[in-house]
Amino acid sequence: MDTRYLQSFVAVAELGSMAEAARRLDLTPAAIAARVKALEEDIGLPLVQRSGRSVRPTEAGLKMLDRARNVLRDVRDLRAVTSDGASLGELRLGVFVSAMTSVLPLVLKRLYARFPDLSVFVAPGSSVELCRQVTTGALDAAIVVEPQFAIGKGCTFQALFEERLVVVAPKALARRKAHELLATEPFIRYDRSVVGGQLADRYLRDHGIGVRQRLEIDNLMAVAALVGQGLGVALLPDWGPMWNSGFAIARVALPARAPVRRVGLIWATHGPRAGLAKALLAEAQAVCKGRA
Repeated sequence: MDTRYLQSFVAVAELGSMAEAARRLDLTPAAIAARVKALEEDIGLPLVQRSGRSVRPTEAGLKMLDRARNVLRDVRDLRAVTSDGASLGELRLGVFVSAMTSVLPLVLKRLYARFPDLSVFVAPGSSVELCRQVTTGALDAAIVVEPQFAIGKGCTFQALFEERLVVVAPKALARRKAHELLATEPFIRYDRSVVGGQLADRYLRDHGIGVRQRLEIDNLMAVAALVGQGLGVALLPDWGPMWNSGFAIARVALPARAPVRRVGLIWATHGPRAGLAKALLAEAQAVCKGRA
């Protein structure tokens, strides 16, 4: 059985699309379809089925999916143990959306200075999903917001910096008090499916603040842009790139103790890439030293 066929099947099953799997693996959709068909012929059962424009695993495909992931992980590990476990091979790194432009480039610049021949695969996603993938071995490490649940055995989380919640308001409203702004101005809510949005929602409930919600969205820069247009106020992590964006926004501190969003690295403690994950941690700590 060709492991490339397994890789294509897993990509299709996880992404729900032949086209997206093709982009991820740098192949054509026809090549991905051919690989999956060859695997189905080898297994003797259909593994995926189309549903409109999406593709999902069949019952047989679902049964095979976790084992296929394990096989791919084992193959990667076998390749890694032939090297020194740190400077060679491919690092599979997850990064939550807000860190893709604010943290990742600086960290990778330092990491490549140490390991010029290193190959890195970057998987964007939500912190919760990225933590799950590190736990299952699909990723070696991930830059995430600290999860609100216990991480899996064999994994470690190390905080890099904290971002306190602040009210983000149009500049014209900068002199008003935080709670007054939240209670009276239209509210642009940071998505409650992510940790920062959950912290904001909990703060509002704990302080009995009712808001006039205008919309809910999962993108810090988009929220800042909307606030800059005078469409409302928001309760967000104090994320640095917002203040360098040129938007007409102001930071208004909360009067009570502000919740914090902790950003850090989660990695598999044991395994052939644990040493490389620690090197990544050291470079991330150097980049993030002194950040709020």
